[in-house]
Amino acid sequence: MIVLRAENVSRRFGGTLALDGVDFDVHAGAVNVLIGENGAGKSTLMRIFAGADQPTSGRLLLEDAEVSLRSVREAARLGIGIVHQELNLCPNLTVAENIFLTTDRAFLLDRDAERRAVTTLLERIGPGIDPEARVSSLRVGQQQIVEIARALAEEVRVLILDEPTSALSASEVDVLFGVIAELKRKGTAIIYISHRLEELVRIGDHVTVLRDGRRVAHSPMADVSVPRIVEQMLGEPRATKAPGAGKATKGQAVISVRGLAVYSRTQGGTEVNLERLDIHGGEVTAVYGLLGSGRTELLEALSGLRPSAGDILLEDKPVNGLSPAECVRAGILLVPEDRQRDGLFANLSVGQNMSLSSLAEFSRFGTLDDSRERGEIDAMIARLRVRTASQDTPVMALSGGNQQKVVIGRCLMAGPRAILLDEPGRGVDIGARGEIFEIVRELAGRGMAVLFATSDLHEALDGADRILVMAQGRVTADLSAAEADEPRLVAAANAAPTPTMETV
Repeated sequence: MIVLRAENVSRRFGGTLALDGVDFDVHAGAVNVLIGENGAGKSTLMRIFAGADQPTSGRLLLEDAEVSLRSVREAARLGIGIVHQELNLCPNLTVAENIFLTTDRAFLLDRDAERRAVTTLLERIGPGIDPEARVSSLRVGQQQIVEIARALAEEVRVLILDEPTSALSASEVDVLFGVIAELKRKGTAIIYISHRLEELVRIGDHVTVLRDGRRVAHSPMADVSVPRIVEQMLGEPRATKAPGAGKATKGQAVISVRGLAVYSRTQGGTEVNLERLDIHGGEVTAVYGLLGSGRTELLEALSGLRPSAGDILLEDKPVNGLSPAECVRAGILLVPEDRQRDGLFANLSVGQNMSLSSLAEFSRFGTLDDSRERGEIDAMIARLRVRTASQDTPVMALSGGNQQKVVIGRCLMAGPRAILLDEPGRGVDIGARGEIFEIVRELAGRGMAVLFATSDLHEALDGADRILVMAQGRVTADLSAAEADEPRLVAAANAAPTPTMETV
């Protein structure tokens, strides 16, 4: 049964045709996968379904009746809910308050009833999350689960999940997939968007592929394979292995760690303990680990965002205790996991975001050399192949992959010796991800130290010369690209770490 349908839907933004006569059927009791590169039109179509945007032409039918969805609340009242890729929570409120913030339930102000309802809900999809905890105290993956719980609290008939597993651990993904299976049994229609292709094959019932705003394929998932999906998305097959991966010439240690302890911000104690670690120039190093392994905390400590004890050296010079701004000036720059919250200034343009960390380079006697600044920005846009009309385009008008390139561009304009990337492929389509790792490879080829953290097994295997695996705040494996394979990484990510383990 088709519960929701888009018929010949188009959406134009000025001179840009984001959707061009798209048909999309949403089957009840099934996972309806929607896939395509960044800019293919997926988010635009989902915003139309969720009432956040309206089509320029075409129509929507809900159970064969034409509907006009003029707001998110109107769509929610009709049983259409959405969980966005970028988190949309109030960090100063509790988990329970966030979950029922937008509901029309009569017990909204009955704290006991609210607590009981949210406890029951979290037992299904987020065991271990305290309903009374402030959202700001939760890890990103836990916040993602709260987002999903909020949508389920609306008792939706159609649930749109946009990159729901991008910040989840493997065990949390299994829990989510169990919830999806339960919703399917109850007849709920799921629209599922993800760039993790193997995940889509595992969970999907129907797959629709968009390219350049048009529907180019639609079929039962059982009839397609991952290579075929990639070919439909891109128009041609594309290799996933980053060119040159595993063939780097290792240079001198750029970042060295000795006896590092990274402190928890909220719970006391330490979250990372490393006896020895060297990150070399000319080499791309991946830190692979599950949620809570300490990979993000390590990168934040190296970039001055986390308090720590022990020695951190940049080319043999101590950088312990430096602020993030001082780390930037020293030559250590971080591309954060949450690019919109921590990496971008939403009210600024592409160019302003890019040059923000290097304004001193374009200033003399307190006067900004605007012509030189704009020239350097244009050169960086061209170098990173940022798809934007101009450097004056608002940065939030760009796709996720291009926003990620803007953050990388700002780091490069500051002239780093070491660049740290936290989940560089999160929420980025396969084409943009390949371009980002080409950039990473180029930086290593110039002698820079490159360290990226990821929870994506294939991203680590495809993009790195060396892979460090972390579990419970310690390194459990240090492997070259030639030594690494899926079983070894999975085993190390779930291993009990040895306190005395060292790596060079």
